[in-house]
Amino acid sequence: MNKKLTKVALELEEVQVLPEREALGSFNIANIVASNTAVAVNAASHFSVANAVALQGINVHQH
Repeated sequence: MNKKLTKVALELEEVQVLPEREALGSFNIANIVASNTAVAVNAASHFSVANAVALQGINVHQH
């Protein structure tokens, strides 16, 4: 997912000023779930090759 930003796309972007922090509310609740999983396999013999796969996921749900 390596997308390059072109000059035309950049010129089409808009900027908006955020309201003051007090107007956004007095509390913020976010549920964050992170998981890391890794698996490695080695045949335990001479001249063997170990292969590994690692996955990472982060989900944020903000209320």
